[in-house]
Amino acid sequence: MGTTAEWSRLPVGRREFRQDALLALVLGAGLAITTMLYGSAGTYGDDQAAWWVSALLVVANAAPVAFRRRWPMTMAVVSALAFAATQILHVPEVFLVNFTLFIALYTVGAWCSDRVRAEVVRWVVIGGMFAWLFVAIAFGWAVPNALPNDDGGLIPPYIALSLLNIVINVIYFGAAWYAGNRAWASAVAKHELDLRTAELAAERERSAAQAVTIERVRIARELHDVVAHHVSLMGVQAGAARRVIGHDPEQATASLGVVEQSARTAVEELRRMLGTLRADEDGGDDVRAAPSTEGLGRIGELADSARTAGHPTEYVVVGSVRDVPPTVSAVAYRIAQEAVTNVLKHAGPTARADVRVRYLDDGLEVEVTDDGHGDRAPRNTAGSGLGHVGMRERVAAVGGRIEIGPRARGGWLVRAWLPTT
Repeated sequence: MGTTAEWSRLPVGRREFRQDALLALVLGAGLAITTMLYGSAGTYGDDQAAWWVSALLVVANAAPVAFRRRWPMTMAVVSALAFAATQILHVPEVFLVNFTLFIALYTVGAWCSDRVRAEVVRWVVIGGMFAWLFVAIAFGWAVPNALPNDDGGLIPPYIALSLLNIVINVIYFGAAWYAGNRAWASAVAKHELDLRTAELAAERERSAAQAVTIERVRIARELHDVVAHHVSLMGVQAGAARRVIGHDPEQATASLGVVEQSARTAVEELRRMLGTLRADEDGGDDVRAAPSTEGLGRIGELADSARTAGHPTEYVVVGSVRDVPPTVSAVAYRIAQEAVTNVLKHAGPTARADVRVRYLDDGLEVEVTDDGHGDRAPRNTAGSGLGHVGMRERVAAVGGRIEIGPRARGGWLVRAWLPTT
């Protein structure tokens, strides 16, 4: 039921104050009418209060309602005192005055953020009312001629009347207490729901921003995979053509042919990749033409491109060839492509390379090694470059393992195990 000082239903706005003022006016008019009617009916006979006393207490009972959500605890005490004065001074009103006290107790329970003080104020008011009730009962017992005649009923009349008054008051004050607490609990639950709704909205915004970032990373990785290999091959072949163009035109022509073919392939794969990205934006699910789905069947082409670039390269397939999940096939190709690209870029102009694909019982292993020393660019095992990061992320996405680093006898090793079951 409780809450913290971080949230409060009070203060409320002008709209609620206007509603309370209107309720007070309605209750005041009703009290005036019922007081006049009860007075005309002679409710208290000759002991009835003077008209001006009745008018004052009508105002005293109705006016606090106009401030019930501004100062709820003060209003409850004032209403309780006005209620008691109405009875003690014999103001001829015994109906609507019960509503004003009920509203006062309900408001304390429903609107006070200080739950301890709200409990204390209600206990004080209710305790005072019951004390007054018990005093009235005891006084009635002390006046014999005030007791109803005992006509032989199951329960003596005054005991029955006393019990009836107690039960009525228990129900009355219990209902005010329960209704107030339920209203407060409902307000707290609504506040918490609003907080969770705001948190979910903020989380959706964060997720959307993360999705944009992830998509950018994916595009960057695809661009790296598509461009790096072919551009590296083009650079190697263009350098070779430049060195031999004066004394070996045929070799220069062959190298330039490789440059041309690599350029065409890079442009084709870029076009396919951009088409896939557009399909993703349109909600398409056909990924067969995506560059990320280049399969195991093209790993041999990577070995051929390394040979063409002047690196003696061996390509070996170990085990029984079988179908593997498309995602695993795509990851295997991209791992091999990145590793071969690194051979071209870092292993040195005469390095040998070895590309192996192993079909294991529970997975697929792709291994690319070279015997170079990477004299044109530093190598490390931290995987700080985009290529290493991309390989690790791709392998992690399918639940595999990857090893990247220098070999003990020289050169470099990239070995990835990918699950196929």
